Amino acid sequence: MDLPVAPAQKLDLRDSLAAERTFLAWIRTGLALMGFGFVVARFGLFLQQFELPATSSYGLSLWFGTALIFVGVLVNIVSASSHIRQLRQLEQGKEPRSQASTLAIILACFLAIVGLSMAIYLISVRASVKARLIFNEEPLMSHAPIPGMLDKPSNHSVDQTVEKLKSILQAKGVTLFALVDHSGEAEKAGMKMPPTKLLIFGSPKAGTPLMLAAPSIAIDLPLKILVWEDTTGKVWVSYNTPAYLQQRHSLPPALLQNIAVVESLAAKAAE
Repeated sequence: MDLPVAPAQKLDLRDSLAAERTFLAWIRTGLALMGFGFVVARFGLFLQQFELPATSSYGLSLWFGTALIFVGVLVNIVSASSHIRQLRQLEQGKEPRSQASTLAIILACFLAIVGLSMAIYLISVRASVKARLIFNEEPLMSHAPIPGMLDKPSNHSVDQTVEKLKSILQAKGVTLFALVDHSGEAEKAGMKMPPTKLLIFGSPKAGTPLMLAAPSIAIDLPLKILVWEDTTGKVWVSYNTPAYLQQRHSLPPALLQNIAVVESLAAKAAE
């Protein structure tokens, strides 16, 4: 007598949908890991935009990002394999053994380690960026003397100093050939800089004998006075010293008086 054959257990739709939701959730997790890994890997290029010194620590972002992308791919592969196995077990009427909890625990531990490592990494990068910015600002905040140039502090603003110097030149009969507004031109170009103006002035009667004696001095004539404001708001009057011009062009001592006027002009303008 033949024994009755047990009918095959039909796959429960609810179990199938639950398994599919779990699978889709793992796919989203894998995609998120890969996307975040790509962002972290590109972080090193972002640092290069600040022209930071190249050190081996900045390359860690590439390794962190690559590791996250690799884990994201692995999560998708493992979740796909687990989903297929669960569907087969459900079709055979067996109780499926879910490995989602194990995978989630492993992934959580891995992300905790990566997160801690990235926190340490970002702290070190922040310290390097801060040191770099301080280093870049130091030359701007300090006013170092330049050989051959003398800087006199002015008691007035840049515009007031310039107007005072123009009045002195006019009173002495010295021709003002040009007034170059460097900061104004920078503003026209959409850039900002502290007020900076250059006055170019002289007299053919004083300059011609100089150029006859030393033709190379023509590159430094007419005389120039720079009126500018530093990053702290202090105004300076700067010019090439007569002694520097004499030494540079080997001027005869008897003609030094022809360019010595620049010192008195700067001193009076800065008063």
